Amino acid sequence: MVDNRYATALVIGSVLSLLATVYLSVAVGTQHWYEYNTQEANNTTHSEPIFPMNGTLALWWRCILVASPSYWFKSPDRKMETRCSSFSLSDQLGTKYKPGNEEDLLRTYLWRCQFLLPLVSLALVFLSVLVGVCACLCRSFTPTFCVGVLHLLAGLCSLGTVCCFLAGVDLVHQYFPLPVGVEGTLGWSLYLALISFPLQMMAAALFLWAAKSHRKNYTRMTAYRVA
Repeated sequence: MVDNRYATALVIGSVLSLLATVYLSVAVGTQHWYEYNTQEANNTTHSEPIFPMNGTLALWWRCILVASPSYWFKSPDRKMETRCSSFSLSDQLGTKYKPGNEEDLLRTYLWRCQFLLPLVSLALVFLSVLVGVCACLCRSFTPTFCVGVLHLLAGLCSLGTVCCFLAGVDLVHQYFPLPVGVEGTLGWSLYLALISFPLQMMAAALFLWAAKSHRKNYTRMTAYRVA
């Protein structure tokens, strides 16, 4: 028989885990991790194609905002469209180089970590779900501790993804400074990944607290019955 406090902690932890998984999945699957915006010049208008540097950078894509082609005539107000290209597996895991064709081990491993860590985080959450289902089928509260540990590791992987991405972008900007008039800002996809970290940590704390408290209470009840 599970105490209501422990059951409530498990329910809240499951909801937090679900939210974190959704946020991280959306973040991984979207392109707005880092955004580049070109400021308008004072003597130009929106109708002129002055946005060559507008675009986004993500874990698996890079996108750029370009003017849509006009086949019959030059439109005074041409529409802008986003064109994206995905990174291949060799791009993700390949060696990165500094200016001058010098191998850059730091950026190489940062890029590999930002590619692998979110996948590891989602895999750990999926594994924790399997452990939780097995615990329910076996009617045992002991695997809850493992679920908490898995969520703790998943949260650290989510945080590591954001840190590796930001560190990699900072290194690129050190080697290739942004042109004058171009601003780089953090995108909403990165914030979703960052939000998933505290959600996973709170879920881990609830699972670990429920497992530890239930075990302590069970030990006391066993000792009382023996006495």
